Amino acid sequence: MAQSRQTTVLSTKGQVILPKAIREHRRWSPGTRLVVEETADGVLLRREPVLEPTTLDQVSGMLKYNGPPVTVEEMDEAVAEMFRREYDRD
Repeated sequence: MAQSRQTTVLSTKGQVILPKAIREHRRWSPGTRLVVEETADGVLLRREPVLEPTTLDQVSGMLKYNGPPVTVEEMDEAVAEMFRREYDRD
């Protein structure tokens, strides 16, 4: 997005209205939750993450495989077989 100088005014309730062009560019619709961080240069707004941050140890259990090692060629053949079954036109 091109850096254009846009200004806004702090309301008497302490609310800031973000310009429509910025909201649309960032796809920030009404109700979007933003994290406010104070930095040396001013204030930073970031979209709040939808999911909690995770580590590899927390999600690697989904990837466990109990069996003999499979070669790349065997994986390629399994994918090709799946496509043959799914998309075979009799």
